Amino acid sequence: MLQMMITKRIGRRQFHFTVQGSNLHETVAEYDRLSFPDVAACGLCGSDNLDLTSRVAQGKYKYTSIKCLACRADLTFGKNKDDDQSYFLRRKETGELDWKALDKVEK
Repeated sequence: MLQMMITKRIGRRQFHFTVQGSNLHETVAEYDRLSFPDVAACGLCGSDNLDLTSRVAQGKYKYTSIKCLACRADLTFGKNKDDDQSYFLRRKETGELDWKALDKVEK
């Protein structure tokens, strides 16, 4: 069994992931499943106070995202339909990361 450690920088934090496979090819293939880049700052307010979050909606839809702790914007990870273990950051048609502002509910 081979293992590889990957460090991804999200804002001012570093997250360490360990992937493994039975040979070099499988280990690198597992690494490729984390195909998202480092994210230095929020795409809306520019803050580097970011964190990884996860949630389940309606008891069945699993979401992983990067949250800005300053303005509460959200950058959601996408998954491939053929391989739901591969993750990427959602992008706009222009290629920019698809940050979403917090929807404020009026009372």
